[in-house]
Amino acid sequence: MPIFSPTITDFWQTEFLNGDVLYSDEVFTIAINPDLDEDRRIMVLETIDGRVMVVLTPALAEKTALHKKQGLSEETFRQKLNEAGVSLHGADYLFYFSEADKNVVLQENLEGELRRLTGHDHAVFSNFQSSASEQDLDDAYVELDHWAVFGSFEQNRLVSAASMYPWENSRIADLGVLTLTSFRGKGHARKVVRSISKYAYGQGYEPQYRCQLDNLASVSLAKAAGLTLYGKWDVVSPDSMN
Repeated sequence: MPIFSPTITDFWQTEFLNGDVLYSDEVFTIAINPDLDEDRRIMVLETIDGRVMVVLTPALAEKTALHKKQGLSEETFRQKLNEAGVSLHGADYLFYFSEADKNVVLQENLEGELRRLTGHDHAVFSNFQSSASEQDLDDAYVELDHWAVFGSFEQNRLVSAASMYPWENSRIADLGVLTLTSFRGKGHARKVVRSISKYAYGQGYEPQYRCQLDNLASVSLAKAAGLTLYGKWDVVSPDSMN
């Protein structure tokens, strides 16, 4: 597995092991934590080295009969969820820069019409949003009032933007990116992702890039921007039974 910052690995270890470990072996770990938020009362993380970690509330552990320490596996866990009528939302890929790629980002200076956006760019950003579809706006979740916003321009027109906000009170900054359809494939998104990531590093944050598994364009962008897949993260479905 590539070497990632301890900020990243420690965050996910804490998320999944900050409770009573019900079962653990070389590939599968499950823990119970009564302090999970309602919308994350079950979480599953599968890292690229094949390890799977699960954390859930005591109530859901009881509901799914996950109280016996022997014979547990990912397959058993998912079967018990299904039998109890508990569904998951659908996993996101988690991408980060490896420590080696982080150093490259920190040392580069990207060329072109690229800069940080502020509240003074309200008109420019509004015009940008009005040129995008509602679906693209929802998927990207790029907002001018986020913690940091960067944009790439073409002939003085904002054509691609990325924004970030601190993730879960950690030193991780979750980012979204949106490029207007007719300007895709020109490297704008790659530049804004790397530029905003360099800024985040300067503020003491690790950039995080998430996307749904079936969003092939977003997956391709993550790789083009130099990010490395860390794993897949899933939570309980909003429509799932309590």
